[in-house]
Amino acid sequence: MDHVELWRPVGQAGLDLVAASGWRAWPALPLHDPMRSRSEATTIARQQLVPAGGVGYVTRFRVCDDHVVGAIENVAEYRGPVPDEQFDGLGLPEAWRTYLRGESWLRRGWVNDETYVHLYSPVEMLELQDAWGEATALHPGIAIIGGDGGREQLALDLREAEPSVRLVDIASGGWEGAVTQAGDVRELIERIEAGDFAFTYM
Repeated sequence: MDHVELWRPVGQAGLDLVAASGWRAWPALPLHDPMRSRSEATTIARQQLVPAGGVGYVTRFRVCDDHVVGAIENVAEYRGPVPDEQFDGLGLPEAWRTYLRGESWLRRGWVNDETYVHLYSPVEMLELQDAWGEATALHPGIAIIGGDGGREQLALDLREAEPSVRLVDIASGGWEGAVTQAGDVRELIERIEAGDFAFTYM
């Protein structure tokens, strides 16, 4: 029998109940109908769920004869605007501030079938940089704005007027080993939103 891949936008309460089921069943809540288009599910998550509850998720699952087959996957998480005060004194590029203060922004998820991205709010950025300890000092001017969900982090060197987005590892000895991912933050955002961003590793 053929399996059909479907997408469904859900809010926090719906996702919590799916997680409680072991990612195997949909809760008995009023939810948006499943759809065959990821872009349609993403639009609903960003334009309806984020404004209503501050967060929206896009999930993917497969069905056969109207039954869920395998696990329900949380593919992407979108968040609402970051408060202005989080940006005070950080010197982050205007394009980054504008993106995070927009109606919705990708906090984490699969931007395409191969690339998982986790982006950080300014508060999360500062917490991570503090956790990096001595490694932060080896990267003067660093602003960690995201990562690949593992050891590699998307970072800016704020000593530069128009910083490029570079990939750095927590174990790196400084900026010398960083790999450029985008010419600037605006390019990174455009590629993430278009779904064609991919990490370039050493």
